Amino acid sequence: MKSLSLSLKRKIIFISNRVNHQIRVPQVRLVDETGKQIGVVPTSQALQMAMDKGLDLIEVSAKSDPPVCRIADYGKFQYQKEKQARQQKVNQKKSGLKGIRIGLNTAKHDLELKVNQAENFLKKGYKVRIEIILRGREKAFGNMARQKIGEFKSLLSEAVSVEQGITRQPRGFSMIIGK
Repeated sequence: MKSLSLSLKRKIIFISNRVNHQIRVPQVRLVDETGKQIGVVPTSQALQMAMDKGLDLIEVSAKSDPPVCRIADYGKFQYQKEKQARQQKVNQKKSGLKGIRIGLNTAKHDLELKVNQAENFLKKGYKVRIEIILRGREKAFGNMARQKIGEFKSLLSEAVSVEQGITRQPRGFSMIIGK
């Protein structure tokens, strides 16, 4: 039993389209396997045309009047829809937010490393929150913190847009930048 559950790793996407005799409307708008529109025909005639070609009658759009049906191989049709859904998932834009924390006493070289990290995030499509955390007596030096964030922004090689300017947070200051 254990090996059976491990072998079912692939996620199956179910696409509910009525096929062949499941279509119970009197007339359908028919599209053949090449994509050419045939027109409005009785369902029985459309089903017979599909059977003659050795293919299936697939209901593509049930909401239109009359419903749109296509003559195609149902296995290939399902595969194409699944492939299209996977492609859409890949093409979704990442809208995440990544954070980079720097201190008031962060050295120049360390700041450059953080800038490289921020540029990598920006290239991947993320927005970046630059935070400067102030501890103890550092909270009195707000102007130095603002200068440090300004220095960080000036070190960025790419032109960036400021999504949210420098704002005061309970523990320091932050700024959000995007590409």
